[in-house]
Amino acid sequence: MKHVGLNVASDALMTAAYTGVNAGMVFISADDPGMHSSQNEQDNRIFARFAQIMMLEPASSQEAKDYTQSAFMLSEQFDTPVMLRMTTRICHGKGIVELYDRSAIEAKEYVKNPHKFVMIPANARLRHVVVKERFRAMCEYVENSPLNLVEENDPDIGVISSGVCYQYARESFPTASFLKLGITHPLPMKKIAQFIKSHQTVYVVEELEPFIEEQIRAAGLQVIGKQALPSIGELSVEILNEKLHGKALPHKGVDSLPGRPPVMCAGCPHRAVFNVLRKYRAVISGDIGCYTLSTLPPLNSMDSVLCMGASIGMAQGYVRAFKEDKSRRVVSVLGDSTFIHSGIPSLVNAVYNRTRLTIVILDNSITAMTGHQDNPGSGKTLAGDHVEPLNFENLARAIGAGFVRTVDPIETESLDQVIREAMEFEGVSVVIAKRPCVLVEPNQFPGIMKIDKELCTECRICLRVGCPSISLHDQQVTIDPNLCFGCSLCKQVCPQDAIQRIV
Repeated sequence: MKHVGLNVASDALMTAAYTGVNAGMVFISADDPGMHSSQNEQDNRIFARFAQIMMLEPASSQEAKDYTQSAFMLSEQFDTPVMLRMTTRICHGKGIVELYDRSAIEAKEYVKNPHKFVMIPANARLRHVVVKERFRAMCEYVENSPLNLVEENDPDIGVISSGVCYQYARESFPTASFLKLGITHPLPMKKIAQFIKSHQTVYVVEELEPFIEEQIRAAGLQVIGKQALPSIGELSVEILNEKLHGKALPHKGVDSLPGRPPVMCAGCPHRAVFNVLRKYRAVISGDIGCYTLSTLPPLNSMDSVLCMGASIGMAQGYVRAFKEDKSRRVVSVLGDSTFIHSGIPSLVNAVYNRTRLTIVILDNSITAMTGHQDNPGSGKTLAGDHVEPLNFENLARAIGAGFVRTVDPIETESLDQVIREAMEFEGVSVVIAKRPCVLVEPNQFPGIMKIDKELCTECRICLRVGCPSISLHDQQVTIDPNLCFGCSLCKQVCPQDAIQRIV
């Protein structure tokens, strides 16, 4: 899971650390320093310390594979969940990986053990003692673990690092000695102390929080870390050279480059929804998905986006806050997979508390933003079996929503009519904007769109749609035939009927 996913899973994790495991249990937590595609850059290493479990950090593609095997072995050895902590650069990295022969592992027999796995207070108190005893055993193990390596070179300069930061530091300090930590919780404090005492100056190179550094300083050891390095964003070789060696970064003039923000794909059915919604000037409580991009120009749609499933709950808060202003309407917008993930309980709450709220579910039948994974609305299981997909309309009615409609968002007149009726409804109204993701079904529209230059008056209303296939070329609006999917949204907004479909 990505880092914010562990926030949701932490309820289970904290108590799983008490129960322990039967067979090996390993979970991957992928942090995102620099927030390449995330709403925050929290440092999930802190969760390992919080739960008192073991944590491994690979520094390469090979180690990502090898450490996974080691993590399962350590999980069984110490009867604990083990965290494999990644970052964006490791997750997106590629490299030649050496494979080994697979070992056949027999499944363990199930043995009922309520004292271990039923966490009523009487059992949990005893298991907390086990957690502390296990942690002491892990602390002894890591001192001699082969995953924590000392690379002796320059006796004057030492570097303590882990993960991708080790790769940056190796390039920035080519002659330094290194303590490369493969296990970063618990830390091998005796080995760290010996390493620091045998080198004149020791740097701790880590991204985000001073997780390693603080524990070293708490032991009374002196290192150079966050007093020189940033605790925000990613590190790099260039940053290390500047902050630790005084080598100024060359000026690249990136501020003068035009912005290239991400956009929803050409032909995306979500775009039509926001083109209709913005005319009503409603407060839009958004969620996590491709449609979050509608917050950017020219759509400028979202008023808030917090976390997965927050849209309906926050919208209810807006409604309560605006109770004195009956003219201000609130709309919650979220995708099908987000609705399944954590939107359903909020819909129940909205109906139960008789909230006047419009909820728009953007149903493209896939979990698109993270790579087109299937979900219960896709009609396909994890094993690839075809099943009946979850019916959002029936579900909303069963929960008690008084107004439920399904509409094709590309048919903007019908969409507009349904949204208007939904916003006028006194109660919870649910609009399901259903159209497959254009990347999953690229041939759902016949032909592509083309501008008739004789009819076009250059009013540029079509540019407000925000489609990446429409741009200005020599001050004239053009449609790139290589990008256009033929959804016809631009044609529907053109007041001159200057955009035609060509097959």
